[in-house]
Amino acid sequence: MSLKQSPQYYHRVLEQIQPKARPVFEDEQMQERVWGRRWGVYNDVGTLKMVLLHRPGDELKVMSRDKYDPSIEALIDVEEQWYFRSDREPDLAKMQEEHDTLVSIYKEHGVDVQFVDCSPRNPNAMFLRDDGIVVKGGMIICRMGPVGVPYGTGRRGEEAYVTRKVASLGMPILHTIHGAGLMEGGSFCLIDEHHAAVGTSYRGNAEAVDQIRNVLKHQDIELIEVPLTGYSLHIDGACVMISHKRALVDVTRLPWWFLSRLEELDVQLVHLDPRDGPSALNCMALSPKKTLMNTQAKWTADKLDKMGHEVTLIEFDECHKHGGSIHCASLPLIRERD
Repeated sequence: MSLKQSPQYYHRVLEQIQPKARPVFEDEQMQERVWGRRWGVYNDVGTLKMVLLHRPGDELKVMSRDKYDPSIEALIDVEEQWYFRSDREPDLAKMQEEHDTLVSIYKEHGVDVQFVDCSPRNPNAMFLRDDGIVVKGGMIICRMGPVGVPYGTGRRGEEAYVTRKVASLGMPILHTIHGAGLMEGGSFCLIDEHHAAVGTSYRGNAEAVDQIRNVLKHQDIELIEVPLTGYSLHIDGACVMISHKRALVDVTRLPWWFLSRLEELDVQLVHLDPRDGPSALNCMALSPKKTLMNTQAKWTADKLDKMGHEVTLIEFDECHKHGGSIHCASLPLIRERD
């Protein structure tokens, strides 16, 4: 019997073709070879190179002034699960103008701006941050909470549009939150290359946290679970990294032990100016020394300026009535390691 006819043949051949687990999936050269370029982020403040946005559009036309509830001073549809903080429908032209300014700022800073379309049944789709969690090498697709009755508008379904978009760009999807897991990307914060925080709330549960932790442990990232207070949605309403070792925080919305943990990690806590309100936290790092903020955050911006931190202010007031601001509207796909 010849070697090729023997049961040992493939074993003899394959012993010369050894698979290699390293370099790891996230290795830059390996990413470029397999996925065309390096994807993802090392932290939340490295120079922004690519961002995903959705320009507000016709999906907002479901919001009409007959839905005004004076008890909360907002338009609201409980069954369809949306709200807008005004007594009249959104000024879509104004929102688009504000959003176009955001796009212009990104492009002026050399950022590759990508856009995703959505269903007219997803009126909150401009807040792309919540649809994904981006880490080294790719994205974790989130699973949105609001569904609508019985399966109306809400936010469920945005994930599918984002999945298709990032896949078309060639970006790896590391995981998709599944089962009964609920998580939105606004509740994730990369503190540094080896530590991350996730906020649990009625929009992010323990089942999703377990899934995220399983991804991060393979990247040597410790995940710190932070239970949020009351009906808080996301951790980015309480803590946002604005540079290496510097976080903008609202101490009234975070447990003391987490503030202490940040200090143990040598993170400087910069307290937002209470005259600005929570909108000051909804900012976006363009690079480790540059931050983009809403004009409503002028007092906090002045504080950062005195610390030598460059701040660019843009008007985002009409978009902010929708319940989010610059940070919520921007999903970074690639940041430099700087």
